[in-house]
Amino acid sequence: MMFSRLIFIVSFIVLAGSSVQARLLSRVKPESAGMNSAHLSLADSALNHAISAGEIPGAVLAVVRHGKMAYLKAYGNRQTYPSAEEMTTNTIFDLASCSKSSSTAICAMQLIERGQMRLLDPVSRYLPGFQPWKDPKTGETTEIRIQHLLTHSSGLPAYASVEPLRKQHGSPCPDALLAHISNVRRQFAPATGFRYSCLNFITLQYVIERITGQSLADYAHANVFKPLGMSHTAYCPPAEWKPIIAPTERQADGSVLRGVVHDPLARVINGGISGNAGLFSSAEDLAVLCAALQNGGEWNGARILSPATVKAMRTVPENVKEFGRTLGWDCYSAYSSNKGDLFSEQAYGHTGFTGTSIVIDPVTDTSVILLINAVHPNEGHGVIRLRSIIANIVAASIIK
Repeated sequence: MMFSRLIFIVSFIVLAGSSVQARLLSRVKPESAGMNSAHLSLADSALNHAISAGEIPGAVLAVVRHGKMAYLKAYGNRQTYPSAEEMTTNTIFDLASCSKSSSTAICAMQLIERGQMRLLDPVSRYLPGFQPWKDPKTGETTEIRIQHLLTHSSGLPAYASVEPLRKQHGSPCPDALLAHISNVRRQFAPATGFRYSCLNFITLQYVIERITGQSLADYAHANVFKPLGMSHTAYCPPAEWKPIIAPTERQADGSVLRGVVHDPLARVINGGISGNAGLFSSAEDLAVLCAALQNGGEWNGARILSPATVKAMRTVPENVKEFGRTLGWDCYSAYSSNKGDLFSEQAYGHTGFTGTSIVIDPVTDTSVILLINAVHPNEGHGVIRLRSIIANIVAASIIK
């Protein structure tokens, strides 16, 4: 009897410690956050309709306002093949390109505010052999700088296919990818055009790793996720998380990717740790990150960025104003429709190919996290319009 009581006490202490470590946002009713719950429920109808129409398998929606979780719901299934599994609010998703903003960009900006790197530093300062833009007519060269990578104005191509790299280098590896990026033809002079590119953020990853001497995964964990208590956010998630990870695409052998990143460059060449993709997280963890960004870079006593850095991250630099990309996020480029039509002009966000989306509006102090495994069991699901609809419903539900 005493032994059983001791086990109970120890278990309670462990669970209590875990909840403190997780630092999840407190849950409140929408009205307590100045929102209309009846209007917010229209999001339920929109998401359930998309599920019944076969447009998506399932979703998790989180709405953060004034540092509180005003809405958190799960819809449909996190898995439909080979068997059905119900979606839950603690489901962990492959964030795809939301990794760029939620991890790589924040890590880069930390190095900038700590004096280890500048936005105007040429990439070649950290990656010797990284070639500048060369004018085909005059032969004059222009350096590609850190700011160009963050704003997708570097001129690097959008992507690199795995198979050509395999043929050229035999066994694809990060060194082979770096060699390719360093020498691949630049499509335009830096800051004269916009091209959304995974190669920009893979290059940033290599710069971060050269400066810190750590993998992107280790640095991000120690400096972003662990301080904020984001206990279900990681690259290459551990096996024990697998039951609550939303699977993505079905493979040729009939299996589905589950806990393994969907993006080919991240999966095949960078071993799951990549500047462009590879991060796994849950809606509740991302809500903490959004709350920190809305609070000037600090949450629950843990500071990951200074207020000046957060402001810089959500501001489009003057020299690339026409393109609408901030230092790691998106304000008004052609990829920003996930913001919808009703949030403020200062709202910023990012999307991921797997179906993930984050929108943060500093004017209304509201964040919308919509996580969908839209590539399960196969690619082809369209979520662009749905993201906008959900953003509009959330924005219109704000009454105070």
